[in-house]
Amino acid sequence: MKLISWNVDGLKNLINKDSFLRFRSLDADFFCLQDIQIKQAEIDLEFDGYYSYWNYANKTDDSGTVIYTKEKPLDVTYGIGIDSHDTEGRVITLEYKDYIVVTCYTPSAQSHLKNLTYRMEWENDFQAHIQTLDLTKPVILCGDLNVAHQEIDLMDPENHRRSPGFTNEERAQFKRLLKKGFVDSFRYFYPDQESAYSWWNHCYGARERQDGWRIDYFIVSKRLEDQLVDSNILSDYTGSDHCPVALQIDL
Repeated sequence: MKLISWNVDGLKNLINKDSFLRFRSLDADFFCLQDIQIKQAEIDLEFDGYYSYWNYANKTDDSGTVIYTKEKPLDVTYGIGIDSHDTEGRVITLEYKDYIVVTCYTPSAQSHLKNLTYRMEWENDFQAHIQTLDLTKPVILCGDLNVAHQEIDLMDPENHRRSPGFTNEERAQFKRLLKKGFVDSFRYFYPDQESAYSWWNHCYGARERQDGWRIDYFIVSKRLEDQLVDSNILSDYTGSDHCPVALQIDL
C-alpha cells in the first residue's frame, strides 16, 4: 500500500501545474493534502476512483486538509474533538478494519515564537488523540508536523536554536510521541541521510541552495514497524514550498 502526503501551500494555485498533474498520476492508495486554503465547493478536483474527505478552516484562505482514498473508510472524524483546536481544519482521521490513517497540519509556533504556548497545548492534546486511537488499532500519521526533530533534519541547526520548528520544546514533544510507541518511518530506513528536506523557505533561493528542513512525516505505530517497505521524500516535485513525502507499507 502506498500513501503520499503533501503540504500544497494553497491547492487552487497548484492544480494546473505540471508537478501536480504528475503527482496525481502516482497511483497511491491515499493522497493526503495539507494547507489547502479552499473549500471543496470552490474547486473542481476529483480523483477518479477515489473517495474524498475535506476539513475546512473557518477562514477558507487558511489551513485545511483533504484525503483522497481508494478504499471507503468505516468511519471519518474531523478534528480532535476540542473546539479550541478544531476551527482550522487541521486533522482528518479515517478508520479501517485493521488500521487508522490520520493527516495533520500542525500549527506553527510562528515568528518570535508568539504562538509557542498554544503550540504546546496543541501537542499535548493532539498526542493524546493519537495515543487514544493507537489503543484500538495501529495508526499511520502523516502531514506537515512543523518540527525538525534532529539536527540532521535541517541545513543550519546552530543558527536556528530558537526558530519556530526547531525549539527545544517542539523537539522534545516530537521525541515524546516517538517514545510512546511510534516510529519516524523515514529515519527508520535512512537514519544518517543528510540533506533530506521537505520544506524550503520561499526567500533567498533556499531550495536551489538546498537550505531546507524536514518537517513532513509519516509516523507509524511501532507495531507496524516490520510491515514498513520504504519511506521517501519526493523532492523533485515543485509548486509548493514543501515537496511530497511517501510511505510504502505492507498491510
